[in-house]
Amino acid sequence: MHSDSPQDDQPLGLTVYSMPSPGQIASDPAARTRGGRWKMALVFLVCAAPVVASYFTYYVVRPDARRNYGDLIDPQRPIPADLIGATLDGRTVNLRSLKDQWLLISVAGGACDVACANHLFFQRQLREGLGKNKDRVDWVWLVDDEVAVADALQPALRDATVIRVSKDALTKWLSAEQGRQLQDHLYVVDPMGNWMMRFASGVDLKTAPKIKKDLEHLMRGSDGWDKAGRP
Repeated sequence: MHSDSPQDDQPLGLTVYSMPSPGQIASDPAARTRGGRWKMALVFLVCAAPVVASYFTYYVVRPDARRNYGDLIDPQRPIPADLIGATLDGRTVNLRSLKDQWLLISVAGGACDVACANHLFFQRQLREGLGKNKDRVDWVWLVDDEVAVADALQPALRDATVIRVSKDALTKWLSAEQGRQLQDHLYVVDPMGNWMMRFASGVDLKTAPKIKKDLEHLMRGSDGWDKAGRP
């Protein structure tokens, strides 16, 4: 039956709801929390990107033509918080104070035999050979006994960092390759305080250029985030 009711002649009504404004969204506590977390994550990624990229380049993207001479330490070993030594004039030093610079380290007793003197000579030469980047590297001699360092050796050490540390304490951080001793190697520590590379014993005019090449790669790889000097 056809109906002539006035209600049937009314147009169909639709209710239109507007989209929430950005201000309304931002006023929601949960949304603000999520937004803050995303912003913090973005800031972290921006700050960490240079460090991550340089380490990725050196450790992962290493074509055969750039294969390192030194042994990479995996996992890296940070300087222990309780590794305490003393300068030659008796001042107490926490070795963590050496962070924020690349370190090229040798270990030997205070008597400094021929092998020790050879390491000290090449440490100085390798650092000088880095040119404009030399101020990003400290060359360090860790004296692992109580023998006095000869006065005649002091002038040659004016640019070196010399710290006396017990051998027992050092072995909790550094280690030699199998069949070798601590004093047989040169060690590299990054600016974050991580021991990350060890060079084979017997540094000479043949092997020094290979060591220098590794150091140059490290300088280039960290150029975006490491600068000379300590804060």
